[in-house]
Amino acid sequence: MRLFSFHLISLCLISLSLSGQKALLNGYLNDSNNKLPISNAAIYLEPGNRQTISDARGKFEFKDLEPGDYKLRIKHVSYQEHSQIVSLVSGKSDIFINLEFKNELMAEAVVNGSSLTGGEKGIRQLSGSAHYLGLKALETYEYNDALRLLRRIPGVYLQEEDGFGLRPNIGMRGTGVERSSKITLMEDGILAAPAPYSAPSAYYFPTSGRMEGVEVRKGSSQIEYGPYTTGGALNFISTQIPDEFRAKLDVLAGSFGQRRLHAYAGESFTHFGFVVETYQASADGFKELDFGGPTGFDLADYQAKFRINTAKDARIYQALELKLAQSINNSDETYLGLSQDDFATTPYRRYAASGLDRMETDQKQYKLSYTLKPNRNINIVTTAYRNEFSRNWYKLDKVLSNGENVSIANLLANPAAYADAYQTLIGAGDDTLYLKNNNRSYYAQGLQSKVIYNWKNQQIKAGLRYHEDGMDRFQWNNTFSLDQGNFTLINAGTPGTESNRIEDARAWAAFAEYRLTWNKWTFNPGLRYENINLARHDYGKSDVDRTGVNLNERENQVEVFIPGLGIRYDLSTKNQIFAGIHKGFAPPGSVAGSKPEASINTELGIRWDLNFAKLSATAFYNDYQNLLGSDMAATGGVGNNLIYNGGAASVYGLEAELNGEIRPDASNWAFPWAFAYTFTHAQFDNSFESDYEAWGTVNKGDELPYLAEHILNAQLGAAWKRLALNSSISYQSAMRTQAGSGTIATDHEIPAQWMIDLSGTYHLNYHFSLFASVRNLGDAVNLVAMRPAGLRPTMPRSFLFGIKARW
Repeated sequence: MRLFSFHLISLCLISLSLSGQKALLNGYLNDSNNKLPISNAAIYLEPGNRQTISDARGKFEFKDLEPGDYKLRIKHVSYQEHSQIVSLVSGKSDIFINLEFKNELMAEAVVNGSSLTGGEKGIRQLSGSAHYLGLKALETYEYNDALRLLRRIPGVYLQEEDGFGLRPNIGMRGTGVERSSKITLMEDGILAAPAPYSAPSAYYFPTSGRMEGVEVRKGSSQIEYGPYTTGGALNFISTQIPDEFRAKLDVLAGSFGQRRLHAYAGESFTHFGFVVETYQASADGFKELDFGGPTGFDLADYQAKFRINTAKDARIYQALELKLAQSINNSDETYLGLSQDDFATTPYRRYAASGLDRMETDQKQYKLSYTLKPNRNINIVTTAYRNEFSRNWYKLDKVLSNGENVSIANLLANPAAYADAYQTLIGAGDDTLYLKNNNRSYYAQGLQSKVIYNWKNQQIKAGLRYHEDGMDRFQWNNTFSLDQGNFTLINAGTPGTESNRIEDARAWAAFAEYRLTWNKWTFNPGLRYENINLARHDYGKSDVDRTGVNLNERENQVEVFIPGLGIRYDLSTKNQIFAGIHKGFAPPGSVAGSKPEASINTELGIRWDLNFAKLSATAFYNDYQNLLGSDMAATGGVGNNLIYNGGAASVYGLEAELNGEIRPDASNWAFPWAFAYTFTHAQFDNSFESDYEAWGTVNKGDELPYLAEHILNAQLGAAWKRLALNSSISYQSAMRTQAGSGTIATDHEIPAQWMIDLSGTYHLNYHFSLFASVRNLGDAVNLVAMRPAGLRPTMPRSFLFGIKARW
């Protein structure tokens, strides 16, 4: 009896102990596609109104729970919302959840035609080279400099100029980088250069810091997007109207007086959606002006989008979206660089003569898009657009010394030969300074429509665009004397007496592309058509009222068919081989009879899943029959915008990227990594004499300027619980600034250089994060350009920190 009583009491005590034991829930979130962990997801547990976020390993935890049934709800900006019932018993319970990639930020962009790729998943449907950087990649470093951002993409060539990335120089696959004038630059699928046909130099460039996606398409897969088809298309995706309420507020500050504010709010209802946004950035500048003065910038971007639409499940879906945007950028920037000797001793110096230099710009966008989906297989998007851009770059242009007008480019190339003029530059001479009001206004407008028809294993895309653009140059000079930093006006010029002309273009463009999938093969033949009329109306420097008394006109007409073919073979659901061939094209100038740029471009590539990493690699060869170069003051020329023929040239190379993540067992650490590498060899295949300064006397076999042979970028990260640390390590081999071969002369060389950036984010909770970054960790003094006039440095080491909020 005593034994029985003892067992009975023991069982009761055990029962009471178990009944009092709490439950512990451990969860693990992974991407259903690549099985990578999902961090910074919001996890809600009800009842109890508990909330937490997932860490770097995708893990979350809830402690001290009463056994029973709970509703688990998971939210993340890039994944489908997930909910499920979990039944908890005493002790520890583990659950593993795979989330479906929502790509919501891309979904709307795909429907309304703003995206060129369709995001990561869409790239796998393309029979050609393409790259996409999503919101996570863009927020890692909070770059407002497109050049730093695009280092992650192979096959893209970059040349800095001002250190802040205000006016990027970008090329692809051997095209020139001059003011990004040889690529198809777009925002939300619309041409974004101020005047893409008649004056494509991108003195306006989309503000990278306010974007939520960046895309690049190259090879035959991008003939849909013209007119520049040799290198590729670069598209920035602005903040889209969200499916549900979303808001953001970033407040950052840092070195050199950097200040940054980015805020937006948006929501969608059954028949209406909107987003309003502002992006503000400014800096005092990192260059030191003789006798003091500002060398920074102020940028203010505003955007609003409004959409009315039928219900998403309507039999015929329709949507009308209006986009209104404005970008105002004022910068105390100059064309005046430094001499070789001064760069070696004081690389961040600014000569006194540039003390009045200032660029003021104002860009406006208007876009109205109508989307029609009569059934699940057809999507039609029609868009009317207009961009307006005005700018006046008031800057030192030349020095009148000893009766001779000396350009600042010639002066800094040989200051010993112009000793008196050089003394005036530093504020110690008595020569006359000519400051030019480089005043221009641009417009670009058009109407385009695209239809996509899918059925079974086939797709047809077709589009038509009518486009007009133009540039109005109305410029004049003022003359000054300079004494110890003090400017005295000698003569205020009359507007229109330095340059007084209009450039304009009218263009019809059409394309058709067919896709057939047969077994593991996909065939993509396509054809583009461009019909362009380019004209110049020069009123002359003496007819400021534009009466036409001395009007000088010229006109050029171009018609071209641009065929392309892409082929893809799917070795498996994850591994692909693709190849393509297409015609490269770039419009010529308005000189009658001038011929467009023409080339035959081929590529061969793979997309491969190695289990531990993903590999993408493409070999390319561009065979130019007629390479074009444009004389611009921004590239050290005289600024007459004449188009020069370079004849035959060949460019070949390799683009590769490899990325993955290391997750040690029994550890809270995760180590994401990525590598991007570009090899390029570009040479002229004929000999000739050119007035284009970057070419000069060319011998067959000479290498093209401003193209580095080797470019490497490594992204190395470490994440622990709520902390994420990232580094970007970039290398660029030496490149020449003028065509040539053999050893590069010192006065024509941009030396090889390294650059290291760091960033860190700590998630306080789902809504708030702390952010800090270091640019140019090693404080490298890198020479990045010898144009427009003189040598220019990259920005020295700088810091940025602040708080980021999401709702």
